[in-house]
Amino acid sequence: MQIVKLPKENLDKFMGGLSKFGEIHAPIKKDENTYLFSKIEDLSKIELNYNRTILPPKKYFLPPNETMFRFSPEKGYEPPQDNLNKKYVLLGVHSCDIHGLKILDLVFSGTYVDNYYFTRRKNTSIIGVSCIPDDMCFCRSMETDFVEDGFDLFLSDIDDSYLVRIATSLGDDMVRANQSLFKEVDKEDIAEYKRKSNERKNYFKIDLELYNLPEIMDLEYESKIWEEIGEKCLSCGTCSMVCPTCYCYDVFDQLNLDGKTGERRRQWDSCLFKDYALVAGGLNFRSERSARVKNRYFHKQRGFVAQYGRPSCVGCGRCIQSCPAKIDIVEVMTKIRSASYE
Repeated sequence: MQIVKLPKENLDKFMGGLSKFGEIHAPIKKDENTYLFSKIEDLSKIELNYNRTILPPKKYFLPPNETMFRFSPEKGYEPPQDNLNKKYVLLGVHSCDIHGLKILDLVFSGTYVDNYYFTRRKNTSIIGVSCIPDDMCFCRSMETDFVEDGFDLFLSDIDDSYLVRIATSLGDDMVRANQSLFKEVDKEDIAEYKRKSNERKNYFKIDLELYNLPEIMDLEYESKIWEEIGEKCLSCGTCSMVCPTCYCYDVFDQLNLDGKTGERRRQWDSCLFKDYALVAGGLNFRSERSARVKNRYFHKQRGFVAQYGRPSCVGCGRCIQSCPAKIDIVEVMTKIRSASYE
């Protein structure tokens, strides 16, 4: 992997040059402590020094609500009019969110490949950026605080410059198109990168021990903690909406007033919604909130491990920040593995 240096004084010129590769989307500041990924028309609005966005980058590849196809008696089924082939440059993605996309890649490349998702993936370039963790980040515990692939370029802050890792031919094209803005990496840059990497470890305030956690969760399947969390949970589904790796969606047909034409749509769903497990005949096999909470935790930390060899949580801290009931996944998992908990 080739590594070059981008002086920060050249950053604006580089970002401006990215428009030839697609429409630029990057984090912007919504209010004092809130950021979101948005289309960029003014480069000065880009905020690369942010902690986390409200919604993760998955919204670009699995939109919250989208048309799958339209139907009518005359034309049958028609593909959506949305331009899936539009090019995007997604700038400023943290390593944990890149890992989140890699997890979604695993899910949507299964037996039934999601071509909507992968068409968008193919037409979106990813430029990652390093970050400083806050008191809700536990990506180091989930081994997602560093990423080796899944991006085109990755910018690591070394004070006056960025070290830029070039991971793909597209990333190389981006650098070559702005060759005069980049410099070679020298010994001082390497020393500074190492110093900041070691310093970054000290910013992590919370830790989640993953060793034999799936086995412990199996042993604690009937634990009273699920009832305790169920009492607190509001079943609002916020944690699912902000999660980089939650991928459940509902599919429904929306008829027009003529009763003959319409469209098939899909929208984000959550296993915490009361009607998520409702089936024909009125049976709801997860009618209790405690059962729905337990299902979510077991899927993230147990079921996904069994199927894919790793948890589906990336430690971004969004669920901790967003939960109106103040349910903390790290506190829950710590209690589960505590020998003194009853």
